[in-house]
Amino acid sequence: MDVRIGVTQVPKELHLEMGDDVDRDQLVADIEAKIVAAEGIVWLTDRKGRRVGVPAAKLAYVEVGHPEDAHRVGFGSR
Repeated sequence: MDVRIGVTQVPKELHLEMGDDVDRDQLVADIEAKIVAAEGIVWLTDRKGRRVGVPAAKLAYVEVGHPEDAHRVGFGSR
């Protein structure tokens, strides 16, 4: 599953490939809780074990892809 994060005042977005064992609904709920609180850091760990932290107050958007999206290849994949 892919996660893309936009950070305010930063032109480049963060792109993470999450592990197969990540629960999509739980991930979204955790991110929402941090955004609503508007404090703290949203920490995500990608498939290679790297941790990325973004201050919740600086999040512009978060896009969480479906696990199936990673397996599409070619022009006729849509």
